[in-house]
Amino acid sequence: MGPLRPSHARRRHRLAAAPARGEADRLRGVEGAAVDQHATSEARLASTKPLSIAILAMGGQGGGVLTDWIVALAEAQGFAAQSTSVPGVAQRTGATIYYIEMLPPRDGVAPILSLMPTPGDVDVVIAAEMMEAGRSILRGLVTPDKTVVIASTHRSFAVSEKEVPGDGTGDPRAVVDAADFAAKRTIAFDMEALALENGSVISAALFGALAAAAVLPFDRSAFEATIRAAGRGAEASLRAFDAAYARARDKPRDDVAAVPRKRLDPLPDFAGHPSLDRLVGRIRAEFPDVAHGLLFAGVKRLVDFQDVAYANEYLDRLGALVVRDREHGGAADGFAFTVAAAKYVAVAMAYDDVIRVADLKVRGARFARVRAEVGAKADQIVYTTEYMHPRMDEVCGTLPKRLGQWIEDRPRLFAALDRLVNRGRRVRTGTVVWFARLYLVSGLRGMRRGTLRHHRERMHREAWLGAATGLLSSNYDLAVEALKCRRLVKGYSDTHARGQSKFDRVMAALPLLAGRQDGADWLRRLCQAALMDEEGLALDGALKTVATL
Repeated sequence: MGPLRPSHARRRHRLAAAPARGEADRLRGVEGAAVDQHATSEARLASTKPLSIAILAMGGQGGGVLTDWIVALAEAQGFAAQSTSVPGVAQRTGATIYYIEMLPPRDGVAPILSLMPTPGDVDVVIAAEMMEAGRSILRGLVTPDKTVVIASTHRSFAVSEKEVPGDGTGDPRAVVDAADFAAKRTIAFDMEALALENGSVISAALFGALAAAAVLPFDRSAFEATIRAAGRGAEASLRAFDAAYARARDKPRDDVAAVPRKRLDPLPDFAGHPSLDRLVGRIRAEFPDVAHGLLFAGVKRLVDFQDVAYANEYLDRLGALVVRDREHGGAADGFAFTVAAAKYVAVAMAYDDVIRVADLKVRGARFARVRAEVGAKADQIVYTTEYMHPRMDEVCGTLPKRLGQWIEDRPRLFAALDRLVNRGRRVRTGTVVWFARLYLVSGLRGMRRGTLRHHRERMHREAWLGAATGLLSSNYDLAVEALKCRRLVKGYSDTHARGQSKFDRVMAALPLLAGRQDGADWLRRLCQAALMDEEGLALDGALKTVATL
């Protein structure tokens, strides 16, 4: 945990003018926790104990802005307020905890307020991401007798979740269940999406949910006045505030799923270009309705990856597969084989190579996204430093097939070149030299079909599809699972090599499973084992088990 940093050191104990005697008497006459929003003009919490708020937010989520708003709001209403912050280890591995205490002054004497939240003594926990709400529960900041939890249900995945070969994401439902048990009341919905819809950031939506929760003794108008006083961006912030306020009042809780809901764009009538319209027409005419969404997604991905002709190759290959699917009773199974092929053939054809990586690095949309994420102003320059570690394998894969193979067939030459290439580089893509280099590499897309990497990907893909198709007549379910094994192959460089090695080992077990009624279940278990660890130790054990069947 980083050092404690008071974020308002210059005004550590800011004391506004003391209220009149009648107002002070009214303040002292109210005990309890939450105050109804409609009674805020008549009641406030007791002045003997401060109202405490803990905010958990990661970099770029506006936790500091939200903290400033709450402090300014309290001070404008005659409270003494203090805020501190404890930064996390790093962005995406630990949120900053902002802590606020506020208290009406008594007899003109500034109160002594705490610098850190005390477990069991926090009135409001505001989490800018779902798992941060869970961490606040683990820290003991949430108690059922007093704490109101306000959290956004969207996910910003931690490094520990992303580094797992398979699905390493935490289950947000566990957080919801824990909050139902640990908190006095919970307000949770996707405030990130709501803020984006209104052209603002999540801090404004969290502020609106806080106002709707009626846990602070201030009118809604006071919240809005605080945003207006901030100046720049106030209109967009007010739109997000209003939307979150209404949502927290009408439907304070979202149903949370274990995994993100997948959304496929419906097949349109027209795509806006003759060549693209012909692709859409082929999908509608040649394939069952159940596969249209995935086929359209696959076509869009492959046009972006290569070109329209490459997307037509995809539909040609899928056309042959759907014919085989129909021949073996696929209609009775909802064309499960075709649906799986629509997804995983597109994934296999849009592999990550040097050309693709360079293309993604130099796109204007990426530079715009980075600027938005860091909050850069229009007159500020942003440089992005990339870490790249190419190997000679990737270089040979990008060369024409014969030349790349010629180098690989000469181990001494390959090793000598690898010593020159195989090292880490920090590349500033905002500079002319490095941008130009990557731009030129991305321009090799037109030559991709002639590269050694493309040849190998095509041969590997056809061997996989041939093995899966050969199972259709004897074990339909196993054929479908064989297609789904392709999810093991992902990433770039070493990650891709490890994934493909696991994929090949799993597919090698197909002959042992082809004659079994439960063959599909065993193949699914093998895939799950392959995704459990990077080294493949779980897969080793699972393969030994399959060998004894």
